[in-house]
Amino acid sequence: MTTMKAVRIHAYGGPEVLHHEDAPLPTLNPDDLLIRVRAAAVNPVDWKIREGYLQGFLKHRLPLILGWDVSGDVVEVGPEATAFRVGDEVYARSDIERDGAYAEYIAVKASDAARKPAALDHVHAAAVPLTALTAWQSLVDAAQLQAGQTVLIHAAAGGVGSLAVQLAKARGARVIATASAVNIGLVTELGADQFIDYTRTRFEDVAREVDVVFDTIGGDTQERSWQVLKPGGMLVSVVSPPPEATAAAHGARRAFVFIQPSGVQLTTIAQLIDEGKMKPIIHTVLPLTEVRQAHAISQGGHARGKIVLRVAD
Repeated sequence: MTTMKAVRIHAYGGPEVLHHEDAPLPTLNPDDLLIRVRAAAVNPVDWKIREGYLQGFLKHRLPLILGWDVSGDVVEVGPEATAFRVGDEVYARSDIERDGAYAEYIAVKASDAARKPAALDHVHAAAVPLTALTAWQSLVDAAQLQAGQTVLIHAAAGGVGSLAVQLAKARGARVIATASAVNIGLVTELGADQFIDYTRTRFEDVAREVDVVFDTIGGDTQERSWQVLKPGGMLVSVVSPPPEATAAAHGARRAFVFIQPSGVQLTTIAQLIDEGKMKPIIHTVLPLTEVRQAHAISQGGHARGKIVLRVAD
């Protein structure tokens, strides 16, 4: 077998440039795993790349397979990928500059993969890597969130926000969460201590003395977030770099996180999931052939949790 079914783009543009077609099987490097894809998640970065927004930042060659969240089975192991065996069930956030997981098979660097959480099926496992790594690298690595601190998490019902709430609670923090009123039940169930309906209340009118703001929105939301921080607090954004001058003017710290793959961190995250401390929230599951609809939902910006493509049973 030399070909597989995959969704590729041959040009940048709208959802119409996504084509389900035959594509060559991935070529393995010595430290790679070949994974039979069971499920792949859709993330905003997918359609941003599809639209061509990141051409100056990432090195892609067309045609390109999108989607870098994957859960599946190892079917081939490179000679240097000695930590895994054929048949292992794994999940990964793969290298965004390589072909992705909207396909029957994907080649992933072994150090980017981890054994999937035993508590999750492949659909739910695929929903975890990018969002959980984003939350981990923002709250743990950048902000060094500690027990007893207060964190304000924006868009707490989204894919990243919902896992960030759970991670913050697992670390013993007090969580203030913003979302729309329809999501109060979900966000409270995930562990939020205080809920702010952003459609009715300006969060800066009620949030005070916050140690960490986790910004997943940017723009006006980021600008208004500075005033809720206590002196020396930190604003961490995954959308746009917080200006150094603005941070200094508020006596605060700042960080911008563009997540990196990490099998080590995914192993720790899997342990938290298997201990019942974290779980992914699924908005919808679609077959790979309906990837255009999946992108349209993601681009609409109101998904509650993650959008997942089922590739194989």
